[in-house]
Amino acid sequence: MTVTVAPTDASGLRARFDAELAGFLDRQGRDWPDGAPRGVFTALHRFVLAGGKRLRPLFCYWGWRGAGGVDGTPIVVAAAALELFHAFALIHDDILDGSDRRRGAPSVHRLFADLHARSSWRGDPEAYGRNTALLCGDLCAAWADQMFHECGLGSGRVHRGYAVYALMRTEVIAGEYLDLVSAVGDGSVASALTVVRMKAARYTVTRPLQIGATLAGAGPASVAALAEFGDPLGDAFQLRDDVLGVFGDPAVTGKSILDDLREGKPTVMMALARGAADRAQAARLRELFGNPALDGDGAAELRKIIESTGARERIERMIGVRAEAALVALESAPVTDEARAVLAALAAQAVDRPL
Repeated sequence: MTVTVAPTDASGLRARFDAELAGFLDRQGRDWPDGAPRGVFTALHRFVLAGGKRLRPLFCYWGWRGAGGVDGTPIVVAAAALELFHAFALIHDDILDGSDRRRGAPSVHRLFADLHARSSWRGDPEAYGRNTALLCGDLCAAWADQMFHECGLGSGRVHRGYAVYALMRTEVIAGEYLDLVSAVGDGSVASALTVVRMKAARYTVTRPLQIGATLAGAGPASVAALAEFGDPLGDAFQLRDDVLGVFGDPAVTGKSILDDLREGKPTVMMALARGAADRAQAARLRELFGNPALDGDGAAELRKIIESTGARERIERMIGVRAEAALVALESAPVTDEARAVLAALAAQAVDRPL
């Protein structure tokens, strides 16, 4: 059944994505293998539906509409499948980063590690948490494929859209590996920007847009042109995310402001801070940044150094330049006027997020 909503109503679209996700997950629950513990399924059901901006489904939907596709359940299902892929990426990313919080709750690996400890089971709780979360992420990736292929669009459309989906999947995993390499490499601004583009920017905006447009039948030139809008906007989105990871309010972001600093996450902002630091500041950066025992006072000192080197101000300028470039490209992008207006609003939401 097709549900009709105001086409520019983002909250209405999010509700439709969530309804399709809930329906898909409920069907997986009914088919859960007999005798297998349901802890993994229950955790994933909660995690997927617990929140999130649903940006990737929104960009996919408006890529479809921008290419002339009409509103309907099949595109809502196909777009919602990207949220399952996003769940896979978040779960694995939290394992790699050692992040204990996600969306205001324990991350999946922390949830299962705590369960092991409370239950006094044999073995290492941390290993159990990581291993179970890896399986959860793998299952989300498999479910994303299934949901995408079962969206209800014709097989030809799905096949063409899946080619872009597969490219996105490869880029995300390659970007995660590049992130690991960068953490032990030169820590330069250039390498950090490459990670931003591969790991997050294209997977947040460009590829979802292109998947939607391809599903709607857009030609190669039109699909490629969407990158002129999506790439700089995706960069700006991730740069803003990195700022929020250090200066944001955990009650708003749902993540600790210590994780990135304790991990020594090789962000553009930190590369800028190191490059502009004087001798004393550089010494403190080496002592504090990447220290797993970093406390609140140490984090406050790091934030002060980042501010005093001008790194945060430079990041804000970089975000502004990229957001403006995206909007300029959007003016001539091969999309409908309705989609152009909505994409401009989504761009503002993606970049102008409160601390």
